[in-house]
Amino acid sequence: MKMIQAMVLALVLGGVAAAHAEQPIERTDLVKNDIDVPGHEVVQVRVDIAPGVLAPNHSHPGEEVAFVLEGTLEYKLEGREPVILKAGQSLFIPSGVVHSAKNVGSGKASELATYIVRKDEALVVPAK
Repeated sequence: MKMIQAMVLALVLGGVAAAHAEQPIERTDLVKNDIDVPGHEVVQVRVDIAPGVLAPNHSHPGEEVAFVLEGTLEYKLEGREPVILKAGQSLFIPSGVVHSAKNVGSGKASELATYIVRKDEALVVPAK
């Protein structure tokens, strides 16, 4: 599963952050489990983003709650003003809303992303 997600992220990034020696965006799967809502599951992922790196516009087949663990991230949700969050702050992202996240701090930024999504669909859908 990690290999597939890494390949999807590499395609989504399109080499935007190839200059960084470390992985520009690293996703670590933590939890994936069925829930009582038929056809849905909860997925929890730690996302580490190198300084200056943008996770470009994408959406998810369900809701996301992003909780910033460390650093400073700027989130841009379609139709809304950008919001900057620091460690300890969180953001709700509605199902299907196109959004991006960028590390605007000087060090690594990390978020805990919790998704309630439809099963058997791609977790990350690049925006067109």
